[in-house]
Amino acid sequence: MASLIAACFLFFAIHIFVSGTPLRDRIVGTMGERAYRGVFALTSLGALVWMGFAYAQTKNLEVLWIAPGWTPHAGALVVLIAFLFAVVGLTTPNPTSVEQEALLKKGDEATRGIVRITRHPFLWGVTLWAAFHLWANGDLASVFFFGTFIAVALPGMAAIDRKRKRALGAEWDSFAAKTSLIPFAAIASGRAAFDLKGIGIVRPAAGATVFALFMWGHAWLFGVPAYY
Repeated sequence: MASLIAACFLFFAIHIFVSGTPLRDRIVGTMGERAYRGVFALTSLGALVWMGFAYAQTKNLEVLWIAPGWTPHAGALVVLIAFLFAVVGLTTPNPTSVEQEALLKKGDEATRGIVRITRHPFLWGVTLWAAFHLWANGDLASVFFFGTFIAVALPGMAAIDRKRKRALGAEWDSFAAKTSLIPFAAIASGRAAFDLKGIGIVRPAAGATVFALFMWGHAWLFGVPAYY
């Protein structure tokens, strides 16, 4: 358990205390943007791999709660939505993504598809996926493992917004006014219109396919069947 906690803390610390903070700006000023991104990516990947191995090797799990019997069935829908958010989000041009800030100069092109639902679709996908798995497992190791993803993803959205605002100023303010952090908030308030054409068919189909492949290979990949 100690190894898992250490790995989770490292992953949490570099994302919350470095990424998106003024400390990041100072580090970038010293070593340059590309060098920082390279070091950050390698450190994140290393921490993620460490988390995965430590979680898999944690024995004698302390059960904190037992999820209801209907949880796996409800989870099928929750995790499918999570995959759709993540895959559609990753494949949609978005000014919040790395090296895509120039989209803000293209006006409405910066607010197409799923970006009108939320400007952080990938992180919402991660949050939904982690929240379901935390609830479904109910043990202490899962609280650390999946809870870390939630603790990074949710505040990470606001951190990205702050970083973009510091760097882009009025351009970011204009984009933020037409989008929302909370899914569907901009649409509900009338600041944006649902853009089904911008989402398309290919991206959701890809998300559903990735979801199906993970469900099919869940036992092989993670040692337990998905039961969906």
